[in-house]
Amino acid sequence: MKAAIVNGAGETPVYADFREPQADDHHVVVRVKAAAISQLAKARAAGTHYSSAIAHPFIAGIDGAGYLSSGEPVYFLAFSSPWGSMAERTLVAAQAIVPLPATLDPLIAAAIANPGMSSWAALTRRAHLRKGETVLINGATGTSGNLAVRIARHLGAGKIIATGRNLQALEKLRTEGADITLTLDQLPTELPALMEQGIDVVLDYLWGQSALDIMLSAVAGGDKVVRFVQIGSLSGQEISLHSKLLRSSGLTLMGSGLGSVSNTELLASIGEFLQAAALRDFSISFRQRPLSEVNVAWSEDDSRCRTVFTL
Repeated sequence: MKAAIVNGAGETPVYADFREPQADDHHVVVRVKAAAISQLAKARAAGTHYSSAIAHPFIAGIDGAGYLSSGEPVYFLAFSSPWGSMAERTLVAAQAIVPLPATLDPLIAAAIANPGMSSWAALTRRAHLRKGETVLINGATGTSGNLAVRIARHLGAGKIIATGRNLQALEKLRTEGADITLTLDQLPTELPALMEQGIDVVLDYLWGQSALDIMLSAVAGGDKVVRFVQIGSLSGQEISLHSKLLRSSGLTLMGSGLGSVSNTELLASIGEFLQAAALRDFSISFRQRPLSEVNVAWSEDDSRCRTVFTL
């Protein structure tokens, strides 16, 4: 069969032949319909993600949508090395499969599941969002942050503050559920007053200086409890975090991702999100490409328009 194969750490996947998967007592074969490029898929292929201890060669991709031998449409996570999602067929752990609603297009499911799961899991499993609470989404102009605005509203957030660099994208977010938008440059001056009014949950997709600015504002906000959930690090992997930020305030710092949320809870989060997506519009911009073009399309930026490979 054909697949997108990673032959070495940091190498771009190539479209080539790979052996056929064989089902066993714990795994099923999925006929893949669509699989999207994600930051996680890229990082695992590059060998830079903390979950990427994988022997080469292996099939790229960590999730997708397809069909069981019965014809049932499913979404799946593909972490059973070397079986990634970007192949005509792949091997998936039986417990890593979520049924797809009949009304949800598998291509749309493949496009939205990973970015949607990041905020759904963070809000429901880590922050335990309560209806009416105020949510700040740091880095809301990318695909995941954009979805997070709509998901937070769907889950009952009372007020949503969105931050980012792109002014045009921030303005558009006001039509999609954001009540207040701030550029990253405005955080040091504008956020302390908003923190005084009350911010309950922060979803952080950036880390870096903007995350530190938010935490400093949380300290200035007094003893109010702020649940800060770290999800992504597009602005850098490390910051200089003074211990007093945690000792002198109600700031609670946690992460959300592989390891901090169990695989069982991640699958449950994805299932809940996809069921919701069948009832309301959580669509995002994506471009459709045949898997045979993986070598060219792999390096394309997917921060605002995802690439979904089809088979």
